[in-house]
Amino acid sequence: MAKKAESKTGYESTTGNGGEPHQIATDGPRLTTNQGTVISDDQNTLTIGPRGPQLLEDHILREKITHFDHERIPERVVHARGYGAHGYFQSYKSASKLCKAGFLQDPEAKTPVFCRISTVAGSAGSRDTARDVRGFAVKFYTDEGNYDLVGNNIPVFFIQDAIKFPDLIHSVKPAPDRDFPQAQSAHDTFWDFVSLNPESMHMLMWVMSDRAIPTSLRMIEGFGVHSFRMIDKEGDSTFVKFHWRPKYGTFSQIWDEAVMVGGADPDFHRRDMWNSIESGDYPEWELSVQSFTQEQADAFDFDHLDPTKLIPEELVPLTPIGKMVLDRNVDNFFAETEQVAFCPSHLVPGIDFSNDPLLQGRLFSYLDTQLSRLGSPNFHQIPVNKPKCPFANFQRDGHMQTEVPTGRVANQPNSLDEAGPREDPKSGFHSFPAEEAGQKVRLRPESFADHYTQARLFWKSMTEPEQRHIVGGFSFELGKCQETKIRTRMLGHLNNIAPELSSQVADCLGMKGMADKIKPAVPVGDPDPSLPLSQYAVAPQSIAGKKIGLLTTNGVDAGLLAAIQKAVKAEGAKLEIIAPKIGPMETSEGQEVTPDHFLAGAPSPLFDAVIIAPAPSAVESLLAEAAAIDWIRTAFAHLKAIGFNEASSPLFEKAAVKLDADEGMIDVTDASLTDFVAQAKQHRIWKREPQVRSC
Repeated sequence: MAKKAESKTGYESTTGNGGEPHQIATDGPRLTTNQGTVISDDQNTLTIGPRGPQLLEDHILREKITHFDHERIPERVVHARGYGAHGYFQSYKSASKLCKAGFLQDPEAKTPVFCRISTVAGSAGSRDTARDVRGFAVKFYTDEGNYDLVGNNIPVFFIQDAIKFPDLIHSVKPAPDRDFPQAQSAHDTFWDFVSLNPESMHMLMWVMSDRAIPTSLRMIEGFGVHSFRMIDKEGDSTFVKFHWRPKYGTFSQIWDEAVMVGGADPDFHRRDMWNSIESGDYPEWELSVQSFTQEQADAFDFDHLDPTKLIPEELVPLTPIGKMVLDRNVDNFFAETEQVAFCPSHLVPGIDFSNDPLLQGRLFSYLDTQLSRLGSPNFHQIPVNKPKCPFANFQRDGHMQTEVPTGRVANQPNSLDEAGPREDPKSGFHSFPAEEAGQKVRLRPESFADHYTQARLFWKSMTEPEQRHIVGGFSFELGKCQETKIRTRMLGHLNNIAPELSSQVADCLGMKGMADKIKPAVPVGDPDPSLPLSQYAVAPQSIAGKKIGLLTTNGVDAGLLAAIQKAVKAEGAKLEIIAPKIGPMETSEGQEVTPDHFLAGAPSPLFDAVIIAPAPSAVESLLAEAAAIDWIRTAFAHLKAIGFNEASSPLFEKAAVKLDADEGMIDVTDASLTDFVAQAKQHRIWKREPQVRSC
């Protein structure tokens, strides 16, 4: 650009390659997007080559045009059920060698964030514990503008191209003629769609695993799903995949437990999140990246731009870069959690897109969705969406405009408003200048054609209990399908993933030998297992952050209660007391105790491990309570560590649960909790499972 000095201060004038004028900020305000991101060039759209087609990823163009389109107020469906909280992100050290983004440079700085975790398929009134993908979205309020990292708790997705997304969601949503089932994928339309799309097979393995029924929102992983670019100060680019790892580890419910929890407390996950933050037990995640070069990517036996593929950590290890802590609940659910607007196109300098075709479509879809959902291109003015850094531009008016811009000028370049915002090529957002060439086509890359190898990788990486649960997930869901052809088609896909998986599901369905023969587009590989893909192979031996349920009565042994409270607190867990009635009761030494729950309202599935310790004088009354007997039966069936005192023996006898059934049954009569805590740290008593369920 040729420079020409301006007669007044605030900006300098230059001329672009095509003779177009550019006014460059000097000591005046800088032109930004509505998210606060500084604009480097407000005259030219991002294209492939100077004379090439415009790119859909040009978020600056789309925001500007979309806002203009909605400046005159006209006459006037996923992730509906979510829960959010405020917190902060803090980097461990400067990430300058990888990325120039300001919020990743200073380990002393705390960047405000808002995190929302959601189910995908259900309505806002559906239950928390549905088998489903969880959205995991984080809005960083950085000094350079808002940055939204919008992902899921699963690192891959059902489809490879965004053009298929409406079909996917239509298939899993309630059927349009009958408006059910709600928040379920166990029906014909969903399984018909995915069984006709082999690209869905890897994602299905994750969704049929325990990953889709988490124990707590505090105990799920998060993933950016797509490859992104990080750019350093020299302009060099590195590809990255984003990972969020929870402090307490990743844990899940088992299916029949999730069904019972959903019936007992449809708000189980959001209640747990709210209570944890209110009590000061702040949820925490570590943010890591897998960083890799184009040369490394070229050596992979899969295409990293394919959103149905992940990068095994054995190929590219995780590099921790910081942590997120959620330490404040919202003040108003609608104003904040419901109105927060996440868009993958909200970027800051130093982070950029890849050519992942699903990501490219999301860049348009999310913004368009916010316009429909929030009713205005001014959704960035809602407090939860508003940048915490200065932002200024010439966008005006529109539905629900709450700002009062002043002055007569609403355009640039101009020579009438010398103090107005101008673009800043130095600190503004620059897209990485990747070279792109080729014909415009509607054609799926051949490198996207392997739909089974990574699905097999996931299966082989699971522990035996996890494999049993995947078999159970497929068996339950396909068993709800009325069309035989859908079941036989899916059995054919499962046979391509792992013959033993297909055989076990067919056995559960009573359909041995009925699998369709489905020819893979490319030969299926046989990868080595990847340990980090398993929840339980890498699970921490800890009960920190978990809930221990104590079923007891008036007259509870004071010494035992004190020992339980001490042991649970020492492990960083929480004890909740359940009694036949919610009113105050006394210990054996006369101390007053107020239960946290009454028996009928708190079944054992709500807790991670349990202890049954009634007073001897109250056992007879408990024997008459079906809820007490079911409390024991379900705890045993759900593979929990079970502590008991001597007085509870008649309850176990009536429940037909043997006190010496396995190592997960622990006598705590003498107030020694060492063995109970050790068993509870295993998360579940997996050896028990073959005794209590076949599929």
